[in-house]
Amino acid sequence: MSTHQQLLYHIVFSTKNRKPFLKNDAFRESVFAYAAGISKNLGGFALNVNGYFDHMHLLVRIPAKIAVSKFIGELKANTSKHINDTSGLIYKFGWQDGFGAFTVSTSQKDKVYEYIANQMQHHLGETYKAEYIRLLEKHEVEYDPRYVWE
Repeated sequence: MSTHQQLLYHIVFSTKNRKPFLKNDAFRESVFAYAAGISKNLGGFALNVNGYFDHMHLLVRIPAKIAVSKFIGELKANTSKHINDTSGLIYKFGWQDGFGAFTVSTSQKDKVYEYIANQMQHHLGETYKAEYIRLLEKHEVEYDPRYVWE
């Protein structure tokens, strides 16, 4: 029998120390487009990439042959390098060390897609910190509040 898979994830991570480095619309959009390209280069497929001034969300298919943490590590390293090499920023850009990765069923794919697409409107009423804790709790991820933001 051949192998079939569909591994869809909602991934979220913030800028280092949740600094609003992505405030410029054109810059933010270029970072998200670059992240989609990196996803493809890693053998995945980004269905949607969006976020806010201090974080990024991806709805992405990740191949089974690569661990989720390795995929995200490569994605973050490549986008950081691209930003630092091309943006002309006077500070060194970086992403937070950790991330959230949540599996998405096909039946919820469109709902998560829309949630990610509407990040700018969404964050008029909820901070990234509140959003991230809500996602952890919604997905029943155990966490220690003392270490979430390290």
